[in-house]
This record gives sequence, structure tokens and C-alpha cells, in this order.
Amino acid sequence: MTAPRERMLRLLSLLQSGRRWPAAELATAMGVPARTLRRDLDQLRTLGYPVRSARGPGGHYRLAAGAALPPLMLADDEAIATVLGLSLAAAGGTGIDLAAESADRAAAKLRRILPAGLRRRTDEVLAAVEFGRSEQPAAAPDVLGVVASAVAARRCLSFAYRGKAGTSRRTVEPVRLVRVRQRWYLYAWDRDRRDWRSFRLDRLDGPERTGTAFQPRPLPTDDLAGHLRDRFVGSRTVRVVLTLDTDVRDAAARLHRVDGTLEAVDDHTCRYVAYVDSYEWLTVVLTLTDVAFRVVEPDAFRAHLARTARRLLDATDRDHAAVPADRLGR
Repeated sequence: MTAPRERMLRLLSLLQSGRRWPAAELATAMGVPARTLRRDLDQLRTLGYPVRSARGPGGHYRLAAGAALPPLMLADDEAIATVLGLSLAAAGGTGIDLAAESADRAAAKLRRILPAGLRRRTDEVLAAVEFGRSEQPAAAPDVLGVVASAVAARRCLSFAYRGKAGTSRRTVEPVRLVRVRQRWYLYAWDRDRRDWRSFRLDRLDGPERTGTAFQPRPLPTDDLAGHLRDRFVGSRTVRVVLTLDTDVRDAAARLHRVDGTLEAVDDHTCRYVAYVDSYEWLTVVLTLTDVAFRVVEPDAFRAHLARTARRLLDATDRDHAAVPADRLGR
């Protein structure tokens, strides 16, 4: 039989799995007689762990939620995954505007209580990983909380939405929160437009859960994330890769609409992967931003810019008509 301390740790680890354990199965998993199991369970209760039991047919033991958070038993891979997840949250990689300081504190607390060997492994992983801070607009935690509550309660949601054509008041039947392309979206049935709509969570203002209940409608697809990605890209969308001579935050603020992704190259340069319906639309957007840029791909967009530049120069001064295309399309 194992030492009492090792047994207690093993028992706590099994109970924290969340399942309901019949007494016989739990004793077998522990490799102890029923009497020893009962004694160990009583010891856990004495230490403050809320172990609940149900008698009779279907009787079982389980660990209930208590008034305070007890120490957690984490396997090595679970501990590493938890520290990595907290580090990602601190870097803003979750897409939710969580307090980075809180995530850092939680990761530091967890690291301090790890065994020396596991702490070294965790530190090695963290030293090899660099989390770039997300520059995409993040959703506020209170907005996320209200929306998630409405989804769970199946209650309609009312909010002001800042869309392309301005701000409008919307009342929807919220069904899912979906993360696509580093942004959070609410997927909902729009009661006014009588159709499914997706709403960027960072553009919702003052969401309120109403008292109106609804029965969820059949979703148009089982893969909402893939469905939204396909809608955003579209069958006629073209992909253009640019290097912008400004940082990510400035680019996001100056671009009329970010139809794609922005990724920092360094403190003064970023990479813009755009998905647009036409080269003409992107040309107008880039002209209005007044940001210097270079075309990475495709050559077709480079050629389009050269033709457009020659046409504009022809309209002002014929002497510029002979400017080489390779210079105009850089």
C-alpha cells in the first residue's frame, strides 16, 4: 500500500477529474480496500475539500464546488498548458481585454508552487516561446459577460452596433460567440432583418439582456467558424500582401476598413494581408490612408497600380506618361 500522503494526492487527483465515482470503482482505481478509502475521504473533508456522497443504487463520490478555491492537482502537461494559457492571456492573445497584470500574477503564483523539475520544464517552454501582443481591437470583458449570459439564458439581446454605415440599434436572438481571424463575433438572428447576422464584439455598445425569451432556430451550418471565414473571404475575393511603413496600431486606425490581418514586422513596419473583392477598392483605401507601402504579392496588383498611376499622371502632366511601370508599381 502506498504512503498516506501519496494516497491522498492520488485520491484528490481522481476526484478533481469531475466525474462521479462509484465506491467500488474508486477503491479499485486507488488500489485500497473500501475501509481505507472511506478513511481517506474523511481526511479530505477534514482538510476542507467538499467531498459529496450519494448512497443507494447509483451511489457515488464526487468533489463539489466549495466556498473557496482548494489547491488543484495538475498533471505535468496540464500545468504547462495552464501557464502557457495565462501567458497568452497576458499578451492579449485571447481577443478579450483582460487585465494583463492579473494573468501575470496568476502565472507567477502557479509557477511558485510547481515542483522544481516541472518548474524547469515550464520555464524552458516559456523561454522558447514569444507571444506577440495582439493589435486587433479586443472585446471588453463586461460585454462578453452580458452576451454570454444572454446566449445561455436564451434571452434576446439589445445593443448599439457601430457598423460600416454608422451606428444602429439592434435586437437579436444570440446563439453563439465565435472567434474568427483573431476577432470575436456574435452570431445571432436579427429580428428586424429576419436573417442571420454576425456582429464584431468590439463594436457592440451597451448590450442589454431583455426579458424576451426565444427558442433557438436551426443553425445554417454545424461549423460556424468555417461558415464565417467563407463569408468574409468570399468566392470572388482576391488576396493582396503589402508592407506598410507604419506600426500596426496606426495602420488599424488609418485604414478605412481592415479586410484581412495586420501583423507587426518591427516597431515601424507591418504586414497587411488583405482580402478584397477588387483591386480598385483597395487602391482607393490605400490612397486615402496616405501610408507608404510596398506590394509583396501578387504581381497583378502591382501592375494594376502601375496602370492607375500612369492614368492619373496623364491627367495632370503628359511629361510623366513615360515613367517606367516597374517604378510605379513598387
